[in-house]
Amino acid sequence: MSDYRLIVRAFGGPELIEAEPITAGPLAPGQARVRHSAVGVNFIDTYHRTGLYSQPLPAGLGVEAAGVVEALGEGVTGLSVGQRVGYAVAMTGAYASWRDISAERLVPLPDAVSDEIAAAVLLKGMTAHALMFGCARIEPGQSALVHAAAGGVGRLLVQWLAAIGVDVIAHSGSPEKAAIATGLGAQLSLVCPQEELAKAVRDATGGRGVDVSFDGVGAASFSASLDALAPRGHLVSYGNASGPVPPFTPLELASRGSLSLTRPRLFDYIATRPELEATAAALFAMIAAGKLDVEIGLRLPLRDAAEAHRALEGRRTTGSIILTP
Repeated sequence: MSDYRLIVRAFGGPELIEAEPITAGPLAPGQARVRHSAVGVNFIDTYHRTGLYSQPLPAGLGVEAAGVVEALGEGVTGLSVGQRVGYAVAMTGAYASWRDISAERLVPLPDAVSDEIAAAVLLKGMTAHALMFGCARIEPGQSALVHAAAGGVGRLLVQWLAAIGVDVIAHSGSPEKAAIATGLGAQLSLVCPQEELAKAVRDATGGRGVDVSFDGVGAASFSASLDALAPRGHLVSYGNASGPVPPFTPLELASRGSLSLTRPRLFDYIATRPELEATAAALFAMIAAGKLDVEIGLRLPLRDAAEAHRALEGRRTTGSIILTP
């Protein structure tokens, strides 16, 4: 098999991922064909595979990749064949040798950002930007708790928050990962059970709590995230790594000190072309300035995507995972 894509025909475990051949056809107006050189792996891919985020079957996987423009459809401007581009989109299909995609969703890559780095960071980095500046609107001098601080989004949040003058408390699952978070700029790195986390945060903040909690873990950490917040604090719940958040009532936010909660999706914050360009530009500027270290913790051939999913769900990685077609 030469060119191929990975799909699932039923929802379930990584073993259900399979390859099927693909053949290029005519491009629709406004589309570009991108030959992938690197494909990003994200937790959302596991949600699509398991059916937590349901889609029609058979279904593609992957929402992020980088590569070279191979062909352009009618009406496309601002791009050229041979140009390096990256993307992070809502529609699955990135686990493939190449992909036809709306040219409006492609981001030209600067020289300072390699294809591998782009595939490793576009979705996570733009997510971090949206969580910080779109949802929390956090400011220098405020404080934040970051869960899974050595993970893909977590490590970017720690670095970016520290760079703008936010006091960061990191929570990690092991001393090794806590050391990584400290090295990335966290003022305090905690390793403790979730039921002890809120007390540890309050002890570290003189009893006050933090202004913002960034929580991509979900069910296991939700209560701790709320209890760790200062009055009028804000919880940004952006993931379900441990399962969906259990049902709760808004009165719980009031009883904990007039808290607020958002459950954002990145793509609502980069819905327009200007929003996408501005967010990507901010991310690339941080990388070019050396303020964001993008770690690629695991590289695998595209055909080994199932192993990448096992590593991600088993929390055996730090940083990002990329697949190479």
